[in-house]
Amino acid sequence: MTKPIRTVSTVVSRVEDLGNETKRFTLVDQDGWELPPFKPGAHLDVHLQPGLVRTYSLCNEPEDDTSYVISVKRERDGRGGSNFLHDRVRVGDRIGVSLPRGGIALDPNEMNVFVAGGIGVTPFISAIRHLERHRRTNYRLHWTSRGQPVLSDMIAPAIEAGRVRLYDTAVQPKPVITELVEEFAGGAFAACCGPEPMLRDFEDAVEGWPDERKHVEMFMPPKRVAQSDVPPYELVLRVSKKVATVVPEVGLLGTLEALGIDVPVSCGGGICGACRTRWIEGPPIHRDRVLSPAERQSELIVCVGDCAGPKLVLDL
Repeated sequence: MTKPIRTVSTVVSRVEDLGNETKRFTLVDQDGWELPPFKPGAHLDVHLQPGLVRTYSLCNEPEDDTSYVISVKRERDGRGGSNFLHDRVRVGDRIGVSLPRGGIALDPNEMNVFVAGGIGVTPFISAIRHLERHRRTNYRLHWTSRGQPVLSDMIAPAIEAGRVRLYDTAVQPKPVITELVEEFAGGAFAACCGPEPMLRDFEDAVEGWPDERKHVEMFMPPKRVAQSDVPPYELVLRVSKKVATVVPEVGLLGTLEALGIDVPVSCGGGICGACRTRWIEGPPIHRDRVLSPAERQSELIVCVGDCAGPKLVLDL
């Protein structure tokens, strides 16, 4: 059986220092070929070195099949990915990336409301560029930042046309999220990406909305629980024919690692989807913020997953 493609080899063709500790990286195919396509708001895993995989949203438009563009703000107290990119990655470096996944389901006949905080705007830049290319102006972006926002050059026409509202929180109060979305409660799609307080306010504001009309993008995983809170269960790997017992102190991901199973992990907190795995028998416990109810019927995000029964069978 042919193994599925796990990574695409790319070359860094451009690195731009945008100020405010943010850099923009353009990645191209090492042989000049077209890159695999992606949807508006999609993201990919960037393999920086063994054990250091990070997920970033693509901010160029999906119609651009020549490059992947990511923008990264340095998080000095983060988990190391942004510091590595800022300090060590240069033009000409080769970087492996995953196939793009996810995205924002844009309805061309429906109003789209985007709420972003700082660098959280990246998936919406991709979505807006896609809408603008297709002459769709049925959207609004509310974008907060402290001082002049970076990346505004990528959606300059939309800003000039008044479809983007900028909020400089250094000189004005933060907007009230409820007020930004309430006028569209009757029929619009709303999405948010930003710091945790903004996400909480957004989720409160759209709590009563149907699931298909709201979307949350997280770029920082929630704090992980110290250990699993379920009793031990048997883990069976159908393909590799390995069996182990998952105990609370180790958890599902730790058990897979101990078995030598190569599962790509990026966020470690159930928000990126890098470690999504097909399950056959369970039922599993889902704690992720990625999978839809339909996807959970066959897939599990193993970095935060567990089992509600005595045995979990994975397609690994």
